[in-house]
Amino acid sequence: MNEKGCVLIGGEARIDVLGALLSDAALRAPDARFLQLGGATLTHGELEEQATRLGGALQAVGVRKGDRVAIILPNCIEYVVAIFALAKIGAVQVPINTFLRGEFLRHQIGESQASVVIADELGIGQLAPIVATLPDLCAVIAVGPCKKSLPVPIEEYAALMASGAEAKLPKVTAEDLCNILYTSGTTGASKGCMLSHGYYTWIPEAFVRAGWYGEGDAIFGANPLFHASGQIWIVVTALSCRGEAIVEPAFSASTFMRRLRETEATVFNGMGAMIAMLLAQPPSPEDRNHSIRQATCVPTTRETWHAFHDRFGIRLNSEVFGQTEFYPATITPAGEPLTPGGAGKVMPHVELRIVDDLDREVPTGEVGEIVMRPRQPRTMFSGYFNNPAATAQTWRNLWHHTGDYGRLDESGTLYFADRKKDSLRRRGENVSSMELEAAILTHDAVAAVAVHAVPSELGEDEIKACIIPEAEAKVSPEELFSFFKTSLPYYAIPRYVEFMDEFPRNSVNRVQKFKLRELGITPETLDFEALGLTVERAERRL
Repeated sequence: MNEKGCVLIGGEARIDVLGALLSDAALRAPDARFLQLGGATLTHGELEEQATRLGGALQAVGVRKGDRVAIILPNCIEYVVAIFALAKIGAVQVPINTFLRGEFLRHQIGESQASVVIADELGIGQLAPIVATLPDLCAVIAVGPCKKSLPVPIEEYAALMASGAEAKLPKVTAEDLCNILYTSGTTGASKGCMLSHGYYTWIPEAFVRAGWYGEGDAIFGANPLFHASGQIWIVVTALSCRGEAIVEPAFSASTFMRRLRETEATVFNGMGAMIAMLLAQPPSPEDRNHSIRQATCVPTTRETWHAFHDRFGIRLNSEVFGQTEFYPATITPAGEPLTPGGAGKVMPHVELRIVDDLDREVPTGEVGEIVMRPRQPRTMFSGYFNNPAATAQTWRNLWHHTGDYGRLDESGTLYFADRKKDSLRRRGENVSSMELEAAILTHDAVAAVAVHAVPSELGEDEIKACIIPEAEAKVSPEELFSFFKTSLPYYAIPRYVEFMDEFPRNSVNRVQKFKLRELGITPETLDFEALGLTVERAERRL
């Protein structure tokens, strides 16, 4: 590593500290537009100045290197400024899904021991019921107007930015923590993945090396900034490739292609379900009127590749495998033929095997658990925050165990087979089944619950909750849905519910969820959507 925080890989220098990456861009091209978001723009120089100013303000309210600061904000300029401000002062960002509430929210802020939360008024409202259970929380910074009150001080973002507090920038290295990103748990609540500056800045570098993004690209996306897909794949990748980040406040299928034209984007990043929604829009003579050369959308199918290319003239990059803990591990470089059902070939910095339940490597073509380990430092996460037992279990026998099943063919292409771990994915979000079951069990009428995935027409999962009610308890679908709506993130609300007398269990009394999955949707299953019980977009954070 040299004096500028660069690490040399293959003779090529790479800046692997996030704050230094922005400072370098501001020095090299201060007046170049870097960010478009919600009608506002920032140049490299403006973002550098605002991030440094916010860093000083955060230090003035007591934030020090290594302290955790949670962010509960929708996509907005202030979110991007906060990402870089925290990086510059060596504080650790904890992105919080804006739709979390109740125990889901308390767990992530409480376990991360966040001392400060940056939030809008809706986020502060979500905090209010749980503040008394957060002993480490010292202050809240309100972005935008806020009439709410809390038993901890609320500072105004605008006033802090105008205070003129001078930042004292500590030395930050590639090994220092940049981010704690929570991902769905399988044997308990969600776990906080510790992302070092080196790993955080490596992810976009890996995508650039695979040709998914190139120098000067204007990267467009509507992914939320509380996801790695929003802040790393779009914002930091744009910084890494000396391009521009175009972040939409929210995804809209009806305006998506028009916005691509208006912003002059060259690539876009999305999720597989977004592609299905775009294809469902009425065809237009303007469908090929854009500057997009390729797009990244995971997952998609061969039929989707062809349909999207035939209609919009855009090639899809969709073959990649990895997790928040280790990403990307396999990939198909841009321009290379796609393999139906494949997830790409193992990247040079990764060692990957397929093993059985005893960690013995299985023959080529057989399905087993995908395990991985890095060939170079700072290309995976640093463990689970405050959870050494989970870290040791995941890293047993010196391999990172993904909890996913897959197989390798003779060419070395990886094929994802199934989830080994008991988690679900709905509306682009990972959902811990155990965390969801624990929340549903707080209802007085629920004696036992088992949730599992059922197929969705959007290509991910719908959630079914199998419930054993308390003796003689009666609850209407409307009452149960109202409880779900106030207690659960909207994306974790089960679409289907079935009341049962008992669950199938094995000899050690564990629920056999595979039998529940086989049962699927029955004539006795309640479908909340069919009953007109849904959460409207405007209600998702209320």
